[in-house]
Amino acid sequence: MTEAKTKVYVNGKFIGFHPSPEKLMKELLNSRRQGLLTSGINFSYNKHTDEILINTDAGRVQRPLIVVENGKPKLTEEHIEKIKKGLMNWEDLVREGVIEYLDAEEEENALVAEKAEDLTPQHTHLEINPVGTLSIITGMIPFLSHNLSGKVLHGAKMFKQAVGFGQANLKLRTDTEGFLLHYPQREIVKTKIMDFLKVSERPQAQNFVVAIMPYYGFNMLDAVVINKGAIDRCLGRSSYFRVYESTQTRYPGGQRDKFEIPTEDIVGYQGSEAYNSLGEDGLAEVESYVDEKHVVIGKTSPPRFLEEIAEFGVVKERRRESSVSTRKNMGGYVDSVFLTEGPQGDIVAKVKTRSERIPEVGDKFASRHGQKGVVGAIIPEEDMPFNTDGIRPDLILNPHSIPSRMTIGHLLEMLAGKAACLKAEIIDGTAFNDIEQDEIEKILIENGLSPSGMETFYDGISGERIEGRIFTGVITYRRLYHLVAHKMQARSRGPVQILTRQPTEGKEKEGGLRFGEMEGETLIGHGASMLLQEKIVEDSDKSIEYVCEKCGIIAVNDRIRNKKYCPICKNSKVYSVEMSYAFKLMLDELKSLGIYPKLNLVNKA
Repeated sequence: MTEAKTKVYVNGKFIGFHPSPEKLMKELLNSRRQGLLTSGINFSYNKHTDEILINTDAGRVQRPLIVVENGKPKLTEEHIEKIKKGLMNWEDLVREGVIEYLDAEEEENALVAEKAEDLTPQHTHLEINPVGTLSIITGMIPFLSHNLSGKVLHGAKMFKQAVGFGQANLKLRTDTEGFLLHYPQREIVKTKIMDFLKVSERPQAQNFVVAIMPYYGFNMLDAVVINKGAIDRCLGRSSYFRVYESTQTRYPGGQRDKFEIPTEDIVGYQGSEAYNSLGEDGLAEVESYVDEKHVVIGKTSPPRFLEEIAEFGVVKERRRESSVSTRKNMGGYVDSVFLTEGPQGDIVAKVKTRSERIPEVGDKFASRHGQKGVVGAIIPEEDMPFNTDGIRPDLILNPHSIPSRMTIGHLLEMLAGKAACLKAEIIDGTAFNDIEQDEIEKILIENGLSPSGMETFYDGISGERIEGRIFTGVITYRRLYHLVAHKMQARSRGPVQILTRQPTEGKEKEGGLRFGEMEGETLIGHGASMLLQEKIVEDSDKSIEYVCEKCGIIAVNDRIRNKKYCPICKNSKVYSVEMSYAFKLMLDELKSLGIYPKLNLVNKA
């Protein structure tokens, strides 16, 4: 019986067998640690399948770890001293085998310790810093190790939705949409990852004084209450930029579009008011105000078809209107106008509008711990609760949002933020390296405050002392770009689709809100059948069709001859039936498939 041999694969390609896998793995590992093999090579031995996988291909994610031998890390104090003095660098550590890069495949066979004190003889590697296990965005969440993983991911998702100071060349950019937070602030509680990324040079947050308490039911569920005085002092204010673009196209027949103010003889003229903000060149004047649906780029195009001969045999070109107007609810000031040339030599005009977005009821705010909420009420400053020093919170958070989500990191950041304000320095809250709770409490005690973060509050409306003590602190909040002004939608009557005669879909097309099957089921469950009739028929695509009494199919309504008859039996005994036009369309589609749909008419009871 032949001895079993281990299969060896390089980048997924089978290259041969090897009799002693452990020996081969040891030789490969030593060669890499001695610098004989490049650090980009990874290898792993799978005992279950008896395979050695060697990977050298591009695109693998690797991460550096400290090598551990016999329970001791190879990185010593001597190495650290040499690095501090500049005698050694990162590459030297990799070359000497002190640090090595592992990919996902090799990491399966490694036992990695989080901290040096956790090391045992079984460990193969040690984390350089436990925060290295996290992604860049997740690593920006302070006191992360005190939260549930789901809420950490939720918080990380909302980093990408924050309004801030995202780009220094904002005046020159022509992004379709852009946001700029007024008076952004550095986070009082930071993490080391933020220092590496230089987040403080591009801040996207503000530090709020937050109290955790109910407020007359205005902050039920995830709603938050905001202090109007804080908004008047520019808390959460931002600018919204929108860019409109148009091209002066040249057509094959020598005709071309033209940027100009359209005149009354132009087909599709919108009226003089729509063109109020345009300059002589047909482009909106900088710093002029444009209302919604007003023209920002005036443009006329040649007719789609050949010119008609006008009276006296003169050929007159009737140009048509093709201006660019602002979108619905997107009025604002013209911030800048750009003129450039397209790839075919056409002139391209871009107009950027700017509008201020002041926080209002329905706008969204979120902390770094996944505690998001919409503004439920904006309360005058004099009605806000206040503490013994007369400090009124900027934001009031519902107490029920903490226990169920178990975001203890949120509470710790509030405490640390409070301590940082008193100490007048930024506190480090890096995950797994954060400041201890007793250190925060010590700072609070030194400044004459309760170490628990609790304070006595008074009702701003009645002036009475609130029973129980209120947890309050300073925490970083982000304003997200989900603005109620951009989502608000209503419709009474408006455009309909040609095919189904039902209202159009989408906010931009002045569409209706879809009343689907599930919504219909709820009305049936409540017994509101007439409301169901109103929503699905009356407000949608109600149609009165004539049906033949004998054949049961839709009759012909000849308006010219003023005659109604059945197309099959020519019977003129037809009756009007109220139905949804979509149902009539379905009957027509069934007929096109060769199916005979018959409606049985009965007298109304």
